[in-house]
Amino acid sequence: MSHFNPSIELGIEDMELIEDALRHAKRRLSMPGGADSDAPIAGRSVREIDDLLGRLHNQKVFFRPSKTPYVGG
Repeated sequence: MSHFNPSIELGIEDMELIEDALRHAKRRLSMPGGADSDAPIAGRSVREIDDLLGRLHNQKVFFRPSKTPYVGG
């Protein structure tokens, strides 16, 4: 039986490529007259793609300078 690798190493470019591919698949599913929004792409629906994109976003570490005051916009 195979097991998952607990220490997968992906670079920033790899993650961007995955996110772009997921957004493209979501856009294709959401297009009117195109694929039905409930139609699976590789067994996934728009809701599952949104959930995965959200989980990927939540794992990102955003830079915030520590020595100067942070002014958010």
